[in-house]
Amino acid sequence: MRRSLSQTLAACYVFLLACSGVSGQDYLVPRLANGQPDFSGVWTNDTITPIERPAALSDRAFLSEDEIASMEQNIAVRRERNDNNIVVEAGGSVGGYNQIWLDSGDTVLSTGQTSMIIDPPNGRAPIRESALATRDFYFANVENDYIYHTVWDRCITRGVPGSMLPAGYNNAYRFLQTDDSFTIVYEMIHDVRTISLTKSAHIDGKVKLWMGDSVARWDGDTLEIETTNFNDRGMLANSMAGGRLKGVPISEDFHVLERFTRISADTIIWEARVTDPENLTAPFTISMPLTQEPDYVMYEYACHEGNYAIENILSAGRARDRQQASN
Repeated sequence: MRRSLSQTLAACYVFLLACSGVSGQDYLVPRLANGQPDFSGVWTNDTITPIERPAALSDRAFLSEDEIASMEQNIAVRRERNDNNIVVEAGGSVGGYNQIWLDSGDTVLSTGQTSMIIDPPNGRAPIRESALATRDFYFANVENDYIYHTVWDRCITRGVPGSMLPAGYNNAYRFLQTDDSFTIVYEMIHDVRTISLTKSAHIDGKVKLWMGDSVARWDGDTLEIETTNFNDRGMLANSMAGGRLKGVPISEDFHVLERFTRISADTIIWEARVTDPENLTAPFTISMPLTQEPDYVMYEYACHEGNYAIENILSAGRARDRQQASN
């Protein structure tokens, strides 16, 4: 399993460097005064690449150039059609935002991956049926109690690694470095995660946190972050972009190992190895390039401001209860 993962990652890096015209031997990683690789700046990861590999692509890890062009053309046509189709038939859905409010990307990942998940080799998360059943129960009961809504809908957090997964908008991350800390400012929900570069051990296991407790170390020029001490109230993913992973619960034994590796002037490869014996039958790994965008402006994400969604959903549930009681 690990050998397959290493081979897949190597292929991703070679593909990306070839596309960007950069040689791994020629690129010199920028460094801070203390010699650490410099990851500071604003990075984005908006993409149309799915987190799990579509069944139609079977065991293929990469797309062909023709497939990439076709996918990107199809998404452009579909979005233009949706924006121009302002007539809704009686009983039909009025939809949500049009594209001017969204920023979910219009290209596949620059690596040409068929999915963000690269291990197992089939590109799909090995989720236990019991975890899928819990997810489905929560979705079926969103009108009954706020606790069944995702922690993103409740404006708490998207968690780890969920906060690094692309969504429909706000896919930017500001990295700040000092000699002894690495900070990630997430545009979505304006989460801030400050990770010590000098701490050598996790906090007491009895302490459970929404985003866990992180210990970081340098593995050569790669920043490796191990996160444990999660509470069991979070979710593996929180947005529709998470596909089948959206709403899947995590346990207190949830464990995430992230790796940040800068491979070119505008690219960092982010990886996350996810383990949870209670909800997964085996670990799985997500990998994707982050692209530096120095001109990107991050605005405050005021999650609760004017957010009547949960109140309205629960109100609809109570209206349904009254209607059923009167019949």
